[in-house]
Amino acid sequence: MAETTAAHPSRFDETGSSRPVSTHWEAMRLNPPNRLWGSNGVAFGPDGRLYVAQFLAGQISAVEPATGDVEVVVPMDSPVQSPDDLAFGADGSMYISDLVPGRVWRRSPRGEYTLVSGEVANPNGITCVGDRLFVNEMKPGGRLLELFPDGGDPVVLTEGLALGNAMQLGPDGHLYYPHMMSGQNPLLTGQVWRIPPDGGAPELVADDVHQPVAVRFDQGGVLHVLSRGVEGIVTRIDLHGSGSRTLVTSGVVGLDNAAFDAENRMFVSSYSSGGVTEMHPDGRIREIVPRGLDGPYGVTIDLGGTVYAADHYRLATPAVTHEGEPDDGPDGTGPGGVTTHNLLHFHHGLTADGELLHFTSQYGNVQTYDPESGTTRERAAGLQRPLGIAVGPDGSLVVAETDAGRVVAVDDSDTVTVLAEGLDHPVDVAFDGAGRCYVSEDRLGAVLRIEADGTTAVVADGLGAPQGLAVLGDELFTVETGHRTLRAISLTTGESRTEAEDLPVGPPPGVVPRTEPALFADGMPGVAVRFAGLAATPDGALLLSANGEGTVLRLTRTGAATAT
Repeated sequence: MAETTAAHPSRFDETGSSRPVSTHWEAMRLNPPNRLWGSNGVAFGPDGRLYVAQFLAGQISAVEPATGDVEVVVPMDSPVQSPDDLAFGADGSMYISDLVPGRVWRRSPRGEYTLVSGEVANPNGITCVGDRLFVNEMKPGGRLLELFPDGGDPVVLTEGLALGNAMQLGPDGHLYYPHMMSGQNPLLTGQVWRIPPDGGAPELVADDVHQPVAVRFDQGGVLHVLSRGVEGIVTRIDLHGSGSRTLVTSGVVGLDNAAFDAENRMFVSSYSSGGVTEMHPDGRIREIVPRGLDGPYGVTIDLGGTVYAADHYRLATPAVTHEGEPDDGPDGTGPGGVTTHNLLHFHHGLTADGELLHFTSQYGNVQTYDPESGTTRERAAGLQRPLGIAVGPDGSLVVAETDAGRVVAVDDSDTVTVLAEGLDHPVDVAFDGAGRCYVSEDRLGAVLRIEADGTTAVVADGLGAPQGLAVLGDELFTVETGHRTLRAISLTTGESRTEAEDLPVGPPPGVVPRTEPALFADGMPGVAVRFAGLAATPDGALLLSANGEGTVLRLTRTGAATAT
């Protein structure tokens, strides 16, 4: 299988040499790979490297700022499940907030893990003040606590946080922390508060701050408040004098955290697109580790030929130039060849329908999004982890409700009807030209056809965790994530064949991640399901969400295939 772009090291294969193998299809990346699987909390370690907590990956990487080299130091199979923030103690120990299971860890300089606390709900913001450790909770009514790694009961400094997050000790000796929501309404602007680390009354420092997600002080003591929005806004606040504010727009979508080095250079992370970016005081940026796709998951193409990917936190489009090469931006420093249309959190399933897009969300919702107006209509709620979605012959939205073991239909009046139930772990759905519905069962290793009476018939079994489904003519294609292969199944004869191998889907080779994503407090989704989506294009190609490396692959047929 030819691959028309230059080699790009990725989280799936750091050498950049891994390529899909096929005699029947040619693959082209629509965007470069993304080496960081999301980037959240960042902090400089004793060795001068920038350590990056990767919530979606369940790992922590160290980045060399001078070269952009990335090394995984806390792997996916460590005791840490979903690291969201980190800090270093006076002795060089790394402290990690493990968000989903509600744990706080200490990793010693020798790499030994010790559980500091399992009693903090949604621990997120974490900071060290000398040998003292503080953590806050990302939940409505959250707490800010001091923890004691060597033993002792936690001390609650304050309660009532409106989603706490990244915090830091200020030059005045107070702990500064954001409220990501004001009045528990995510549409309202937020606040920055401070409190003495020995306890006392919390004090409001700044109000009406644009979507604050992190507070950081530079080497001169200037407060920087990062915004989690699309624009990449950083608000600088003069706390020493007039209290005046300066807003700088960076264009880094979904800022998460920041760290300043000894030379006062600011490095920022993005939860929605990964990477590490140096941000200058005037808003200019320089990518240290290029941004890209965190997933992707569901993938589709609209009537105008625009490719869309559901990327867990956003709706994105891989940007391809007119020559068909990935658009790396000027001098290869652009935003990973990806355009963000909107921040749409926890979206995985995706399908185009004329000028509209339909989504499934790990919140349990099915939604219809109009890219032209930017409006969203809720079609169904309360489903149990809906994933794959397709438009049926009658215009209804057909959804694989994975955790409920059902396939359901949502009609134009938003009424939900069960088409099939009693399934094990349905992941994706697709329709053939005759209007028959197919569903992939990744745990059973099978693809089923749903009959009119709600029963199912086996179309193919013995597969390796099939997920994404797509139909071209009289053939049904599925991504076998367990084998990293593309399989074609004849809908007339039932014969099947392997069409492509060594697809970059799932975790890196040799890594076995945790198989059951969790939910944390207040029903918010936890670690993402690694859903490898597949879609057919009008010209007979296939689009694959290569979530192992953070790309969308376009697969174009090169010759006739033979059933095996």
